[in-house]
Amino acid sequence: MLKYRTRKQRAIRITTQIFVWLGVAVIYYIGFSVFFDTPVEYELKHSTDMMRREYDRLSARYDSLSMVLENVVARDRNVFNILFESTPYELDSEFENERLALHEKLLTRSNRQLRRELATSVDDLQKKMAELEKSHDRLSDEIEKCGKGLNNIPSIQPVINSQLTLLTAGYGMLMHPFYRTLQSHQGVDYTVPEGSSVFATADGTVKEVSGRNSTFGLNIVIDHGNGYLTQYCHLSSSKVRKGQRVRRGDIIALSGNSGLSLSPHLHYEVRYDGMRVDPIHYFFMELTPDQYQRIIKISQSGMQSFD
Repeated sequence: MLKYRTRKQRAIRITTQIFVWLGVAVIYYIGFSVFFDTPVEYELKHSTDMMRREYDRLSARYDSLSMVLENVVARDRNVFNILFESTPYELDSEFENERLALHEKLLTRSNRQLRRELATSVDDLQKKMAELEKSHDRLSDEIEKCGKGLNNIPSIQPVINSQLTLLTAGYGMLMHPFYRTLQSHQGVDYTVPEGSSVFATADGTVKEVSGRNSTFGLNIVIDHGNGYLTQYCHLSSSKVRKGQRVRRGDIIALSGNSGLSLSPHLHYEVRYDGMRVDPIHYFFMELTPDQYQRIIKISQSGMQSFD
C-alpha cells in the first residue's frame, strides 16, 4: 500500500513538473515572439518595407507624369481646338463617377497587385506622353507655318477679367431678360461698369460701327480677314471708325448700356465662316488649362442673359 502511494505521488510530481516546464516554454515562446522576430518574420517585414518604399516611389513618379501629361494634353487640345475646330474639352466632372468606382475597386487590391498595375500605368503614361509630345511638335510646326496669321485669330478676352469674375452669361439657351423665354444666346456677357475699356481680340479691320438704334445698341464688328469676325455690343462710345486697322489689345470702345440691355455690360460674339461660335474657346492666349475649365463652368452656370 505504501509503495502504491509513493508511485502515485511520484507520478503526480512528474506530471506537475511537465506542465510547469510546458508553461515556462509557452511563456518563453510568447515573450520571444513579442520582442524578437523569427528569420521568416524578419524577411517578411523587410520585404513589406521594400514594397512600401517602391510603391511610394512609383506613386510619386506616377503623380509627376500625370501632371506633365495633363499639361501636355491641355496645351495640345487648346491649340488643336482653335486651329482645327477639334472636339472641345471634356471636363473632369464628366468622369467623377468613373473615378469613384475605380477608387472603390483599388481598395480591394493587394499591395502586390497595386504595385504591378502602377508600374504598368507608368509605362503607358510614358508612351502616351511621347506620342503627345510628337503631336505637339507637329502642331508647333503648323503654327510656325501660319506665321503672322495667328495674330488674326481671336484669342483674348475683350475686357480685363483676370479673376474670371465678370463673365455672367455664356453661349447657349438662356432666359431672355425682357421676354422671359428661353432663347439662343450666341455670345457671352461681361458685367462691367459703364465706361470700361473694350479691347480688340485679334488684328483686323473695323467692318462696321453701328448706331444706337439697333437691338445691340452701339456696336462694332471687326473683320479679321481669315473667316473670323468679332462683335462688341451695347457700347457707350467708339474709339475707332469704319475701315480702320486695329491690332490685338487695342482699345476700340468703352462699354455701356445702349440698345436692348438689362444693365451695363458687354456682349461679345465670335463668328467663323458666318457661323456664331462659343467665344469661350477663343481665350487661349491668356488662360491656363485650369482657368479654361473654370471659365467654362462659370459660363455654363448662368441662367439669364443681359440682352
